[in-house]
Amino acid sequence: MTTKVAATGRHTTTQNPARMSSRRRRNLAPLGFLAPFLIPFVLFTLLPVGYALWQSLHKTERTGGTFGRTRTVFAGLEQYATVLHDASFTGSILRMLAFGLIQIPVMLLLALTLALLLDSAVTRLKRLFRVIFFVPYGIPGVVAALMWAFLYDPRLSPVVDLLQRLGADVDPLGPGAVLWSIGNIVTWTYTGYNMLIIYAALQTVPADILDAARTDGAGALATALRIKVPIIRPALILTGVFSIIGTLQLFTEPQVLRAISTSVTSTYTPNLAAYSAAAADNYAETAAMSVLLAAATFLLSFGFLTFTQRKNP
Repeated sequence: MTTKVAATGRHTTTQNPARMSSRRRRNLAPLGFLAPFLIPFVLFTLLPVGYALWQSLHKTERTGGTFGRTRTVFAGLEQYATVLHDASFTGSILRMLAFGLIQIPVMLLLALTLALLLDSAVTRLKRLFRVIFFVPYGIPGVVAALMWAFLYDPRLSPVVDLLQRLGADVDPLGPGAVLWSIGNIVTWTYTGYNMLIIYAALQTVPADILDAARTDGAGALATALRIKVPIIRPALILTGVFSIIGTLQLFTEPQVLRAISTSVTSTYTPNLAAYSAAAADNYAETAAMSVLLAAATFLLSFGFLTFTQRKNP
């Protein structure tokens, strides 16, 4: 609808209210589709992370003695300085880095090998073996850790008892072996999960490329290493990122073994250290540990992605 103003010679256009309402609904429609994701993401991710960051910058002071009043005051980076000067916390991060440098490549190599075997044309009963390899991941983490704890405990384990009868001095829960005993549990649990991701990627390899390789005389091993593995490289990178994140978040396995081994302390992993600080009602320090752990996870994951996506000159 157009209205002419004779005195000035200008034209003023008034839009139809119904058309404006329809356009507004179209603009808001994408938000409606995104709402099922955005609302939980904001409530259960952004808000908790923001609150942890806020809490890490404050501390609680008590006035009037033991039974006096408490108040929360701004502390800046004081909590972060305390955490970074805590040798037990920094030691737990270094321990997990050493753990990941060995455990992650071993686990992913096993997962890749199993996936390639399942994808092989000569393999029979693929569905059965796929389920068998995946079953450990389907077992709850606490149950799996308890099962392995029974096999590790020298007082209960038939395996350790047999090895000791054969003359081998084995203590899977000792100070020098407990970290790798935990690594064995993690590898046993998550190899099948990573194997499924890699196996799914192998199903997308074009059949004509494989046929061409066979026509050129390439054997199964050469086809796997020179054709399949380079094509599924994004899946390998994805499983690597997942493994890095999981390593720094390690909690269940050491927490279970802590009940039967004095070698696992309350600060053995970063998550255990944060849990112990929270159990002592030191929430500001716990928040600082959590923020630093999140930052370390982000930096390591981003660094790994940057390194693996570099183009060869």
